[in-house]
Amino acid sequence: MKVLILNGPNLNLLGIREKTIYGETSFEDYLAGLREFYKMVEIDYYQSNVEGELINKIHEVGFTYDGIILNAGAYTHTSIAIADAIAAVSSPVIEVHISNTAKREPFRHVSCLTAVCQGVIAGFGLKSYELALQALINE
Repeated sequence: MKVLILNGPNLNLLGIREKTIYGETSFEDYLAGLREFYKMVEIDYYQSNVEGELINKIHEVGFTYDGIILNAGAYTHTSIAIADAIAAVSSPVIEVHISNTAKREPFRHVSCLTAVCQGVIAGFGLKSYELALQALINE
């Protein structure tokens, strides 16, 4: 099984930014533990602050990988282009959020991506990624 974790803008700053919301662990440290525990899954990782690069990565892997776990960051609430890319590929995409976006600012309550994703997992901290991975494994 081959899965891509795809992170959008500002998620390269996990462990540094807004620790009360996003925690103190870097994504690289979290990912190392995830890969260690799920050795039977090839987990690739890509992060970009650039919308077009995220779209290019979805196009690149979206027909060959068994799934994509996507935290599009703020693009979740603004990007029709990322939604179109998800709709265009055959790999299932699970939308994830570290925080519970429904408990945050009103603009974060709307996702442009949810309708084209297999499902959404939010509010469980970095564990949201593992829950999405488990969903893909169990499908």
